[in-house]
Amino acid sequence: MAETLAGYEPVVELTRGGIVECVHFGAMAVVDSEGHLLGSIGDPKMVTFPRSSMKPLQVLPFVEDGGPEHFNLTEEELAIMCASHHGTDEHVRVLRSIQAKAGLQESDLQCGVHWPSDKATSLAMRERGEEPTPYRHNCSGKHSGMLAQALLHEYDKESYLSMDNALQKRILKTVAEMCGMEPEEMPIGVDGCSAPVFAMPLYNFALAMARLADPLGLGEVRATACKKVAHAMMAYPEMVAGPEALDSVLMHVMQGKAAVKGGAEGYQMVSLMPGACGKGSPGIGVAFKFSDGDPNRRATRALIVALLSALGFKAEITDESFSRFNAPVLKNWRGLEIGQIRTAKPIEITKTW
Repeated sequence: MAETLAGYEPVVELTRGGIVECVHFGAMAVVDSEGHLLGSIGDPKMVTFPRSSMKPLQVLPFVEDGGPEHFNLTEEELAIMCASHHGTDEHVRVLRSIQAKAGLQESDLQCGVHWPSDKATSLAMRERGEEPTPYRHNCSGKHSGMLAQALLHEYDKESYLSMDNALQKRILKTVAEMCGMEPEEMPIGVDGCSAPVFAMPLYNFALAMARLADPLGLGEVRATACKKVAHAMMAYPEMVAGPEALDSVLMHVMQGKAAVKGGAEGYQMVSLMPGACGKGSPGIGVAFKFSDGDPNRRATRALIVALLSALGFKAEITDESFSRFNAPVLKNWRGLEIGQIRTAKPIEITKTW
């Protein structure tokens, strides 16, 4: 087996009968708010799309411009603008409130339609013969925020997803600044929800996540906006994903120490607040990506557990409410132990505090 794959290396492995049966290749960057690379796996400069992990940055211009205050939005409503929510009735309630306050309609959403990720909600809808609408789409919070931003500045609402629209140009500029890059350095793609998505090296996105937690030298307006976004995510973690989702449960157990957001195709970010890793610790950003897309997020769970353990969060990852995500022993359908899921090598973090 090759030791590297386009910047990736073996990160998580599954065993059976004492041998390694499956390997997930990945790459990671751990960066502090001053730009120091504290740890890495594979190539930390590998360029890739953060997908939905980018949502906390996409909402920043709206917050900087006073959008939440203008429309009298709550922290809960701001949190769902950063979300890949699971489409529960609670999520729909919050989305309807945003749209009512902003003067929007569900038909304005151009994210598409899919069934809720929340299985109980999906089953209940099917039993009552209810078809999904754009409100159930996991990106409808982000799109509601973009539409509200368009209304705030009187940008064209119909073309709010076009890179020719001033809205998307503003978002691109903000994301680039947070990543320490120029807009023209960032390849542009189309996300699953039809919104533009930008690519950058893992290092630069991890830097942006460190700055989200610890916005040193970014100016008062941006620093305030970063703190509002991170606080909303941590205050309402169930809005960011769902009541039993990895991101939401992890933010619950971290108790204000981390904002967490996954993205499609095996991407994940963690934004650790200043002081979270001990007295004097800076804001720390983590960005990692699995080459196979990690469709059931088993590799993501294993790497997060190893990473947080290396950073000293053993109490949090062994919390009972997090136990289903911290499950290194593999069992079959009869409950027999058949192997392990583990990182291929120890996670090494250089502590500068």
